[in-house]
Order: sequence, then C-alpha cells, then structure tokens
Amino acid sequence: MSLGAILTAIVTPFDENLDVDEGAFVGLMHHLAAHGSDGFVVCGTTGEAPTLLSEEHLRVVELACRNRPGGTTIVAGTGSNNTRHSVHMTERATELGADAILSVTPYYNKPNRRGLVAHYREIAAATDKPVILYNIPSRVVLDLPNELLAELAQIEHIDYVKQANNDNLAQVDGLGLYTGNDETFARTLDLGGCGAISVASHVVGDQMRRMVDEPEHRAEIDASLREIYRVLFLDSNPILVKAALNLLGHRVGGLRLPLVPAEESDVTVLRAALAHLGLLEHVPA
Repeated sequence: MSLGAILTAIVTPFDENLDVDEGAFVGLMHHLAAHGSDGFVVCGTTGEAPTLLSEEHLRVVELACRNRPGGTTIVAGTGSNNTRHSVHMTERATELGADAILSVTPYYNKPNRRGLVAHYREIAAATDKPVILYNIPSRVVLDLPNELLAELAQIEHIDYVKQANNDNLAQVDGLGLYTGNDETFARTLDLGGCGAISVASHVVGDQMRRMVDEPEHRAEIDASLREIYRVLFLDSNPILVKAALNLLGHRVGGLRLPLVPAEESDVTVLRAALAHLGLLEHVPA
C-alpha cells in the first residue's frame, strides 16, 4: 500500500496540566491534512512517546485512527528497547487500526546484529501491516548499515525504512525509502524515494507538497526552506516545533520533562524565520 509522500510526525498536544489534549490533537491532524500531509506518524519522537504512559500512547493511536481525515494514513510508533513491550504495542496498534508500524532501533541495550534481526523478526510477526524500520543513530547509538537493512527487508512485513542517517540515504532493495530529516526531503524524492516523515510539515506543509507535485520547482522551494529546517532543530525535537505551532495559533501546549520550553533566544530566531516565510501575517495578535 502507499502510505503517502508527506507523513507528518505529529506532536502530542498537552493541556495546562500536561495531560493529552485530545481535541487539540484531532484538530491539528485535520489542519495538517488540509495543508499537505498525506498521513501521520503518531507517538514517535516528535509525539513525545518516551514520556507517554502505555495507556496514553495507545489512546493517541486510537484517536488518530478513529478521527483520521479522509484519505490519510496512520503510522503508529511502537518501538522501544524492550522487544516484548514493542511486540505488545505493535499488536495493540494493529488492533486499533493503524495502517503501518514505525519501529525504532533498540536503544541503550546495544544489541548485536543477531539480536537486532531477532528483535525485528518478533515485531514483524506481531502485525499484518507494513513495518517501517527507523534508523537514527544520533539518538539510539546503533546504526543500521544499508547491507543490514537489505537483510531485514527479507523479513515479511518489513517494507520501509525511515532513514535519519544522511550518510546512508540510498535506495535499499526491498524497502521503500523515507527520510527522517527534512533537509534531505528533496534529495530523497530525486532518488525515487517515497518521501519524508517530517517535522517541518507542521509549519510548511503546503510548500513541501509543492515539492512533490512540482518537481521542476523542487530545488528552488527546498532552498527557500533551508532556514526553517535548521531553526526547528536548534534544540532537541520537538521543543522548537511546539514553540512554532504555539506562535502560529495552534493549541499544542508545553512539553513533559525532561524536555523544557525553548530558550527565548531560540524563540526569537524562530519567530524571525516564520515571519520571513510570511507565516505570521494572519495570526491574531
């Protein structure tokens, strides 16, 4: 199945008590669908999954599946460094109606190659939906080289990779390619990849949609978005994208510890980047 070219790694809005704001989540999902998103990765890094209780995590997946905008896909993040827990979350997300599963490389444990293969065999056996491997060595210590990805692609249901190591960005036999880094979205499309699991699409989804639909203008549009790509990662994700959404009038609230709000100096830079793109012009004062 096609999951879409722009999958927004959607934030999890919180209310003033830092409880999940279900109404804000559904509203944001529909807003993003109207502005370029083909689908959503829920409860990933950007969704602050590490600070969600399991029941909260699954409730957000359920909300997304029940309230999905027409024609969009839902990818549930279910990975962890505990294979049994990952299998359980994968089974439940599948039951709740997710279209695909995102499974991050196990972190902290540092499994060897045989352990990684065994881990992913267990997860792939827990669902009949496509599994997206998530290679992000900057967060999990381990890198999945492309020849290992090719081996993992032989496992039934492992159909895609979210590649967040720019040095590894390449087509791998048996896997659809998504970039996990917005700055390589254009490059991924040029390589014939599927698209991006994106953070920037929260704020520049319309422009990113044009990069899919108007390949003749892709390089020009990409160049115009380089600064916002950079600014959104001045601090650990999703600190700046939540700040951006709040500046743009979306009710997404704060962050759960150990993440803390953006520094004022970073917010100043962020506000300037949004203003330069004309994104603040119609936001009520």
